[in-house]
Amino acid sequence: MATTEERVRQLVSDNLEVDGQPLNLSADLNTGLTELGVSSLDVVAFAKLVSKEFNITFTIEDCETVNTIQKLIDHLGG
Repeated sequence: MATTEERVRQLVSDNLEVDGQPLNLSADLNTGLTELGVSSLDVVAFAKLVSKEFNITFTIEDCETVNTIQKLIDHLGG
């Protein structure tokens, strides 16, 4: 079974784009999606996708504090 990090990386790769190009996460996961050029609307849509994939609920507060890929992985228990 894939790790939480692998699952999140796959979701990013499959669902997020910047300037029409798939988003390629670097080894440094301490970067926020908006810092990588993802629109805030796409970040919200991605949060909904992650919620569905991992069967969790994100609150507004979660979205404010879980602001990097690494924090997301940690939040998901990975």
